[in-house]
Amino acid sequence: MEEFAGSIFLIAAPSGAGKSSLVKELLMRDARLHLSISHTTRPPRPGEQDGREYHFVSREQFNAMRDAGEFLESAEVYGNGYGTSAHWIRSQLAQGNDVLLEIDWQGAQQVRKLFPACIDIFILPPSLGSLEQRLIGRGTDTKEVISRRLASAHEDLSHAGEFEYVIINDQFSDAVDDLAAVVRSGRCRRQQQFLRRPQILSTLYL
Repeated sequence: MEEFAGSIFLIAAPSGAGKSSLVKELLMRDARLHLSISHTTRPPRPGEQDGREYHFVSREQFNAMRDAGEFLESAEVYGNGYGTSAHWIRSQLAQGNDVLLEIDWQGAQQVRKLFPACIDIFILPPSLGSLEQRLIGRGTDTKEVISRRLASAHEDLSHAGEFEYVIINDQFSDAVDDLAAVVRSGRCRRQQQFLRRPQILSTLYL
């Protein structure tokens, strides 16, 4: 099993639960976290930039990368492909950097198999009603897409029990605090401390 000084933090949620907003705020607070930028076949939304929100690639490019084993995990979501660069993740971990993955439950299952020590977090909305209002309020999807996202939210929510940590995004500031606390506690696990600070700990631990 691979061991790295850096940690992997997985964050998953049904669409509309506020995951992206929470991640954005967390990254502003914690400069030690490095966000993984996924590859996707989804077309850019207004204001999105290649290499910032996603690496936007064609279906042909995506399939070629997947078939060549370049993805740590990949999934099909709403008819679009999403994949995480295996090389980038491993290079960051080898440097002792902590990596944050915005991911779905399918991808989380794949990453856990490769990195059982990863720290996984599931974001819940306070209610299905609030989830629907958030999807409508974004103003980025058609009614048909919103209906499809709500239908799939039930399946997404059924996988919440697979995650070690669950955060309810009711009050945004409280949810960010909870998220930051999970990251901080994850860095204090014995295994990570010994990998990060071996010289100091070897003189103290008997």
